[in-house]
Amino acid sequence: MPALSVAAVLRSMPDGFEPVLVGARRGVEATILPTRNFRYHLLPAEPIYRRQWWKNLRWPFVSISLLNQLSKLFREEHPVAVLGTGGYASAPVVWWASRLGIPCALQEQNAFPGLANRKLAKRVQEIYLGLPEAMGHFQVRPGTKMIDTGNPIAPPELWRRAEAMQRFGLSEGRQRLLITGGSQGALAINRAVADWLGNSTPPPFDILWVTGHNTYDQFKHFDEPPRVQVIPFLDPMAHGYAVADLVVSRSGMITVAELCAWGLPSILIPLPTSAADHQTGNAKAMEIAGAAQLLPQRELNGRRLAEEVARLFEFSDARKEMAEHAKGRGRPNAARDIAERISALAR
Repeated sequence: MPALSVAAVLRSMPDGFEPVLVGARRGVEATILPTRNFRYHLLPAEPIYRRQWWKNLRWPFVSISLLNQLSKLFREEHPVAVLGTGGYASAPVVWWASRLGIPCALQEQNAFPGLANRKLAKRVQEIYLGLPEAMGHFQVRPGTKMIDTGNPIAPPELWRRAEAMQRFGLSEGRQRLLITGGSQGALAINRAVADWLGNSTPPPFDILWVTGHNTYDQFKHFDEPPRVQVIPFLDPMAHGYAVADLVVSRSGMITVAELCAWGLPSILIPLPTSAADHQTGNAKAMEIAGAAQLLPQRELNGRRLAEEVARLFEFSDARKEMAEHAKGRGRPNAARDIAERISALAR
């Protein structure tokens, strides 16, 4: 969660800036922000619907309430700078701040920028890129700075390796594969893994398979620790990264940033229904950079997944080269770099 990562660093800095978070009443932030120790506001913002276009007919009524709430928010908070992290919740706030002449910046997580950030690019002073490939997709005004900061994540904690080895009951001498579909899991990936494990002899490496809570019951019968460990949810995720030699995962913005920060080779399977197919853009950027292998979901099955994993484990040089390219793109201190830049913008 980029906004929370940057806010945490801002609060720890000696500059005296207090981060105040703004989200949408109907967004996931309405559930998350009450659990975090930050002041926050929730606005009656809604997305622009691309397929269900008739829902946009509500916007004249939504906009009246939204503009009133924005005016009240800025009167109460008197912000000295605004950072937008993309999406329909941040777009109105950045737009309003730019009208008032308040310094603004954007943080774009993906290789192909979202609609909100593309539209706002000409109204801000700085844009912080999660992936450098995004730079060519922005139209900015003269003087706007685009900086390749990487995506703000929790920096790798290498000391967690010993802790994780003990947690999973693993021993040195065997390679380890981490499979994850993100916090919600990925049914297509889980089914391919089940097809692989159900129709082959046990692989010569250990598998940590994070299914997600929703589908864990369908696949828990494959759990045979320590060789195959089926896990509904992994917290902290750092434990999986700390012991993995290879990762199979989706290619969401934060996952890609974490893989690069940890310097991990990966097989990326983009979610084909992601907004504007941005996960495919992320995976293609990683593959072109030599940092990952892209495996489209339409080509995914148990046999293909087993073949690609076995190939990368067999050819260690290719895997090591992939890891080096990933690490070269890693920005483990992105949250601090962005916090320092936004505080300088405010000053």
